[in-house]
Amino acid sequence: MKAVVKACWPAVDPVKLVHRLLTDAEFLAAAADGVLDAEEQAAIRWAKAPRSARTAPWSAADAVLIDETADLVHRTPSLGHVVVDEAQDLSPMQYRAVGRRCTTGSATVLGDLAQGTTPWATGSWQEALHHLGKDGAHIEELTQGFRVPGEVIAYASRLLPTIAPGLAPATSVRDTPGSLTVRHVPDGRDGAVLAACRDALRHEGSVGLIAADARIPVLAEALAAAGLPHLEPGTETTADARLTLVPASLAKGLEYDYVVLDEPAAIVTGEPDRRTGLRRLYVSLTRAVSGLTVLHTEPLPEELG
Repeated sequence: MKAVVKACWPAVDPVKLVHRLLTDAEFLAAAADGVLDAEEQAAIRWAKAPRSARTAPWSAADAVLIDETADLVHRTPSLGHVVVDEAQDLSPMQYRAVGRRCTTGSATVLGDLAQGTTPWATGSWQEALHHLGKDGAHIEELTQGFRVPGEVIAYASRLLPTIAPGLAPATSVRDTPGSLTVRHVPDGRDGAVLAACRDALRHEGSVGLIAADARIPVLAEALAAAGLPHLEPGTETTADARLTLVPASLAKGLEYDYVVLDEPAAIVTGEPDRRTGLRRLYVSLTRAVSGLTVLHTEPLPEELG
């Protein structure tokens, strides 16, 4: 009897099943018939098949695929309530994974569409809620903040029509005249950056120097040569070290009392597409709590006006 049951209803290992789908062209073709065309099937198959599922180079995207497969085999238990932060960066499959954990419960989803910097960042909250399995849920748009000075948030909001159409411009409860400086530097940009960092360090509080990732080695060398000690993101500041050198790709979630932003155009072109680059720039522009200085040699992105 056990042999008959096993033959009619074999046990399925979700990890091994996904591994086979991604490595066995014939098996994938049979499963994807009428769903994916030949070109799409070739795109998702691994070019070089690992020896086993255990040695496979699984990615975060693969993890949610395995999670979905596991749910088809053994139903995922639902929680009473799920809270998701930075939700703008989730993929449709990741939303589905979260949704399976609140099928009979509720969810609070938090995020800023303007800060979505993954290739699969959601385009709208309606789209996100659909993948979450919560169509028709209430959406509350928060437009007033307190962390970023009004002058700074108004400048960054010039990007919104391009990076997040439909979002209302954000406002701030703090009006701080003089909190924004935008300066064109025809030449000697590195020297101007060093001078701006020294000016910022004359104030109390932390200072962040944010730049395109490709500029970080050059700026690190310039800071060292100028005798300006600097920290890496995530390192706690001290009385003797208050300046942090931040690659734009790591700026999300960080904040500094004063920010010096180096070459906005380089931050935009450092990303695979313009929308993602402008969103990365929006994140970088909104890290300052007290003051922001923007320095540029290249023309500013036209979206900034």
